[in-house]
Amino acid sequence: MITEESVMLHTQNTTVDHQQLSNFIWQIADLLRGPYRPPQYERVMLPMTVLRRFDCILAPTKQDVLDKYQQCKDRFKDEALDSMLNKAAGPDFRFHNRSEFTFEKLKGDPNNIDKHLVTYINSFSKNIREIFERFEFTAEIEKMNEANILYLVVSKFCDVNLHPNQVDNIAMGSIFEDLIRRFNELANETAGDHFTPREVIRLMVDILFDPDDDILTKPVICRLLDPACGTGGMLSESQNYLRENNKEAQLWVFGQDFNPRAYAIAASDLLIKGNEQSAIQFGDSLTDDQYSGETFDYFLANPPFGVDWKKQQKDVKREHEKFGFAGRFGAGLPRVNDGSLLFLQHQISKFEPYQPDSDKKGSRLAIVFNGSPLFTGGAGSGESEIRKWIIENDWLEAIVALPEQMFYNTGIGTYIWIVTNRKQKHRQGKIQLIDARHRWQPMRRSLGDKRRYMGEEDIAIVVQEYGNFVETETSKIFKNEDFGYNRVPIERPLRLLYQMDTDRKLRFLDGVPHLLEDVQAIDKQLGREPRPDWNEFDRLMNDLLKQRSSRWKKAEQKLFRDVFTEREPEAEPVILKQRKAKDEPYARVWGWFPVAGKKIELMYEPDSKLRDFENVNLQDEVTRYFLEEVEPHVSDAWADGAKIRSAFEINFNRYFYKYTPPRPLAEIDSDIKQMEEEIIKLLREVTA
Repeated sequence: MITEESVMLHTQNTTVDHQQLSNFIWQIADLLRGPYRPPQYERVMLPMTVLRRFDCILAPTKQDVLDKYQQCKDRFKDEALDSMLNKAAGPDFRFHNRSEFTFEKLKGDPNNIDKHLVTYINSFSKNIREIFERFEFTAEIEKMNEANILYLVVSKFCDVNLHPNQVDNIAMGSIFEDLIRRFNELANETAGDHFTPREVIRLMVDILFDPDDDILTKPVICRLLDPACGTGGMLSESQNYLRENNKEAQLWVFGQDFNPRAYAIAASDLLIKGNEQSAIQFGDSLTDDQYSGETFDYFLANPPFGVDWKKQQKDVKREHEKFGFAGRFGAGLPRVNDGSLLFLQHQISKFEPYQPDSDKKGSRLAIVFNGSPLFTGGAGSGESEIRKWIIENDWLEAIVALPEQMFYNTGIGTYIWIVTNRKQKHRQGKIQLIDARHRWQPMRRSLGDKRRYMGEEDIAIVVQEYGNFVETETSKIFKNEDFGYNRVPIERPLRLLYQMDTDRKLRFLDGVPHLLEDVQAIDKQLGREPRPDWNEFDRLMNDLLKQRSSRWKKAEQKLFRDVFTEREPEAEPVILKQRKAKDEPYARVWGWFPVAGKKIELMYEPDSKLRDFENVNLQDEVTRYFLEEVEPHVSDAWADGAKIRSAFEINFNRYFYKYTPPRPLAEIDSDIKQMEEEIIKLLREVTA
């Protein structure tokens, strides 16, 4: 059992059990029961843990800061004053507190503890004040004071010594990460908005760094960005990975998020761990890029699933149209109901260039998507153009399908994309698909929609499959072009039957009454017999109008044909244009039909209602496909070469589909007979 005395005892030793400290802080949350619901505990507990850590860190130099403040407060302001007081707090410190109060002194005046705690927070340096503004902690202080629990909470935190001499940055980081995880899981109805399950992050990080084992065993410095960092779980896990594998290497992490509380937690986590070179910025990455012009070695992200970007649409569209590929969204814009692929483009725009013979070593990226970015959008759509851009540049390295029910706020299937501009030689021109959908363990207790998790063995198997890069039942390797296709419009000729009658005359003249005499002449001289050859009738009508010196506008000609004709499958095709016959082997495929006995070729007007599309693999010739798969079935069809569009999509299920044969008919018949006998037996019991 964890007691206050046991925590005090542990905090007096240099080997602190951070799990025990975390448990004790977790127990303090019981004081909030009543005024707060359990999912709301983190509103108090995380800011208070941060405050207590800072209070302990600053305690030894407290008087030095107060003395320096008295000397400089009238001569310096804002950033200059902050800088001087930070130095007084400690040579490596990025914050200070100029208040007379400490946690112990706050306990000395229970009746005014709310006012004194607000003053204490407002006396921090600007960077810390901004964090607590995002926490909106002043409102929580008022709420706790009204519920008469503020003094108790502060007193309990005084019993935990979080000074770096007792709890170093690594241990403190573990404590804070553990609290973040617990509180996010407690608030599982919204956790998925800013918290990714730890095992998913671990898998992403393992694969992200897998090819760089040689690099990361040296004393290198790397930079990693998460533009949708939430509470910073991905940043923390990536640093933990590097620390476990190479204590000489440094990973500076950078993040951005527009959720105020998530930003405050992530920023606090960095300060608690003493990450002097790392940073968390507040703002919307799509419209307020805080890292404009910077490049990074690694990227991680779990952007919101299926969240629309209507609020950002104006700014994003303006950047796309004004800057193209010189901006972040040159490849295209996805549909407004899902902005996931915008985050991917945003990250790719910050790739370090790859120049093997220089210090430009390229970048690697791991991002979580739902299934939509794999295949949503046809040829020419924003999604397809983005996929095409990534695959044609040979940046897509691998995709891992995760089990369903892995996330807190959705049970749908999810995928990890690995994107890089420095593929290993044996991976160039290829994409690996890994099916990890069956590698999961059941959770003892569901957390929202999360009912499964990936164990260490599951993760190890997937990472091994990625590293081995060989074909197995759950690992498939494809050429880039295997996912591409040409979307070919297949046209058929428009066939029109001309028919003059009174009703049609009235409808036509209702719109163009000034053409009455011309229509009367057409009716009289060309008659009302149905004409299945519009080409012939059109020639006769034009000759007649020429004789009458009448010149119709194009809109009037179109209206006449629309009113006086109807589609007729047996009619002659409407000729669009003709040319001299040419010795082109595939002219027929592209719509030029030879005329028997004449040295001319005709192209017909297409009927939009009969238009169809064929998806032809990029490795296949359109001409061969048309001659073998289309023309034998539709003899008057042709391919519109000018409107062929290439596209890319990845239908994951197609490549891992397993055929399950139906049961034998005899077995099914036996089951039916058995059911019939049971039904008859039940009916007899009712009627007996």
